[in-house]
Amino acid sequence: MSSLRPLAPLFFAAAILLAGNGMQSTLIALRGADEGFTTSAIGLIGASYSIGFMAGSFLISPILRAVGHIRAFSALAAMGASGCLLLVILVDPLAWAIIRFLSGLCFAGLFATVDSWLNSGITNQTRARVLSIYRLIDMVCVTGSQFLIPFFDISNFVVFSTLAIMISLSLVPISLADRSNPKPPGRFSFNPAAIWRLSPIACIGCIAIGLTSATFRMIGPIYAQSIGLPVSSIATFMGAGILGGTILQYPLGVLSDRHDRRVILIIATAGAALSGLFINTFAGSDPLLNYIGIFFFGAFSLPLYSLSAAHANDHAEHGQYVQVAAGLLFYWSIGATIGPYIASLLMQNSAPGVMFTYTSIVHASLIVVTLWRMRVRAAVPASHRGRFSALLRTSLSFSRMANRVTSRDYDREQFRTGKK
Repeated sequence: MSSLRPLAPLFFAAAILLAGNGMQSTLIALRGADEGFTTSAIGLIGASYSIGFMAGSFLISPILRAVGHIRAFSALAAMGASGCLLLVILVDPLAWAIIRFLSGLCFAGLFATVDSWLNSGITNQTRARVLSIYRLIDMVCVTGSQFLIPFFDISNFVVFSTLAIMISLSLVPISLADRSNPKPPGRFSFNPAAIWRLSPIACIGCIAIGLTSATFRMIGPIYAQSIGLPVSSIATFMGAGILGGTILQYPLGVLSDRHDRRVILIIATAGAALSGLFINTFAGSDPLLNYIGIFFFGAFSLPLYSLSAAHANDHAEHGQYVQVAAGLLFYWSIGATIGPYIASLLMQNSAPGVMFTYTSIVHASLIVVTLWRMRVRAAVPASHRGRFSALLRTSLSFSRMANRVTSRDYDREQFRTGKK
């Protein structure tokens, strides 16, 4: 594990950054409601972040090629910290939407920079262990940051100042301790249509996952607040969903490696749909039932991206993995852009539980489409599937945006080939 020591500053910087961003998503929804923003306005603010994230995923590669990793990280972190402070200076829904668009652009670039930097500093022999540690840091920081919110008064300036401080401090480890000089990324063509032809189910699945997972992350705090949960319980509610997604990632990945991935995708999607119906039908305003329901909702819904990405990479040729990752991120962003706004409109004109009726409808639709595609296309035999590299790369790209995912290890030989 001595090979991990040079990466410690980057891990530390990523941990601070992930905690700040994870806390910010929940806080903005709560503060917006406290300021009297309508639910639909909060949904639009959340959608603006996703649009910015989509734009950032296109722009970061030329930025890295032009100025390098350290300068790109520094500039984007400074912009992200400034955005936190602007949220309390310009308290207006339209201003917040613009600020969140710019924040999405910055954080997409920051997470892509960390991914590229990390992968440039490790070998195929240690890649699985290093990325697993990064994934663990990711989930722990995002989940743990939710429980910092109850210690602050969301109506004052201090909490946003704390977020700005956290994002700014992420600069310190890489500026003072990291002496690496990562190689800028190479060029690649971005062709969403080609990814769609490669795997329609994966693209449709990513759209559906964007419609539901982004809704949970951005509108979930408003739902919890609407049913009467205090701020401390809202943090528990959101943390329970993310924790559930962490627990079932690996078991579902193992099953999908041994059977037709689409069958496992259907099972997980059905579990997410039923969990949403349970919350809407039985949970009501009961905190315990809501915690249980959201735990299983996260457990079944958050791994869906990994399963969809694995299915796409099963059909990819050597050298297509970066294009697949970018394409699936694009389709996820489409769903993540419109999903929170649709859910917020429904909640504004109905009971809070309609949010989970909406997610159940989306998940049920994905089941129908997957069943239809199973009649059209045969499954890829398990012996012919690409292993660890493609899925893990795609999963880590998604987890930097907002709902962070992991999956089954892929074999080293495919990893070595897929890198070329």
